[in-house]
Amino acid sequence: MKKIVLTGGGSAGHVTPNIALLPSLKNAGYEITYMGSYDGIEKKLISDFELPYVGISTGKFRRYLDLKNLTDPFRVIKGFSEARKFLKDYRPDVIFSKGGFVSVPVVRAGASLGIPCIIHESDMTPGLANKMCIPAARKVCCNFPETLKQLPENKAVLTGSPIRAELAQGNKVAGLNMCGFSANTPVIMVIGGSLGAANVNKAIRAALPSLLTDFQVVHLCGKDKIDNLLLNTSGYKQFEYVKAELKDLFAMADLVISRAGANAICELLALKKPNILIPLPASSSRGDQLLNARSFESQGFSIVIHEDDLTTDLLVDKVHELYFSRQTFRDAMNDSGQMDSIRTIMRLIEEQTVKS
Repeated sequence: MKKIVLTGGGSAGHVTPNIALLPSLKNAGYEITYMGSYDGIEKKLISDFELPYVGISTGKFRRYLDLKNLTDPFRVIKGFSEARKFLKDYRPDVIFSKGGFVSVPVVRAGASLGIPCIIHESDMTPGLANKMCIPAARKVCCNFPETLKQLPENKAVLTGSPIRAELAQGNKVAGLNMCGFSANTPVIMVIGGSLGAANVNKAIRAALPSLLTDFQVVHLCGKDKIDNLLLNTSGYKQFEYVKAELKDLFAMADLVISRAGANAICELLALKKPNILIPLPASSSRGDQLLNARSFESQGFSIVIHEDDLTTDLLVDKVHELYFSRQTFRDAMNDSGQMDSIRTIMRLIEEQTVKS
């Protein structure tokens, strides 16, 4: 049986694309093992899929001063040793890495044993962990055309990000029933991330009196972010988060308002959902969401509102602009070369498996 090791962790965005590949890998006859940190989020997310899980020591690489910078290198060295020992015994045909700091010892250990490694970079500019893995990788997958220029020409492949097939299999009627919405009024879906987005939540709620005259709004507002004063507002439904039902909400949504995390916007692209992106400002991140949003805007996939410019009037105006030109955005997304990411990545995995 062909063997593959998947790795990636530290956040859900470094795990869910790996999960999206599982059905295709199983159908292609791969035995799958997941390598992650001892107790990271990746261990919890993978536990639902009954895969062998190998935990290793890991540390974070920081660009800023921190006492852990003195100890974490030793954790990484230990993780490299643990990963190399397992990989030497297991001898997978290929390693696929979605990034995060836990992937560094796995990829570097695999390369030291001659095991082909494919890595995936979600954001416009490679993060520090992937920068450390690129020299050891055979191929580097990416989401944005602009990223190709920052990668070795003989390694870079524009793939887009794998998304779970079930997201495209939602039931619109089930979504409407879940929210108590009418089928006769268009729906805006607002996604603030698992922890919510305070400024986006605030802006959406301030705009409700105007938005609800023409739209219904389902709001995924984040843990502990429900506004109890708005629980009985007609046409407005709040959830902290949803899991299995997310596909039905996507099927129901005519427009989406979202942050600009790479995996989130690749889901919007794959589902061809006209969208408004409100990226995290540079003061709250390394600026990757701003770059992601700029790329989607330039490709005609999204309207972008910068958080510093966010007002009730601007938000309402942009929602109406998006709705009345929504087919233009769908057409641009439909013409994208990043629509078939799973098939493209599977081809790369199979090519490296044959070579190994």
